[in-house]
Amino acid sequence: MEKYECEICGYIYDPNEGDPEGDIKPGISFNDLPDDYLCPVCAAGKEEFSVLE
Repeated sequence: MEKYECEICGYIYDPNEGDPEGDIKPGISFNDLPDDYLCPVCAAGKEEFSVLE
């Protein structure tokens, strides 16, 4: 599964780790996150994330 980076603050969503602060368990791909998912660091929306190359 691909990692995604917040273009605003640089936070990296790693599906192998999930997002404990957002109550997202490991193993959830970025595309399967809720549409209203927000970056745990800067509260940017999913549209501000891009695939980490």
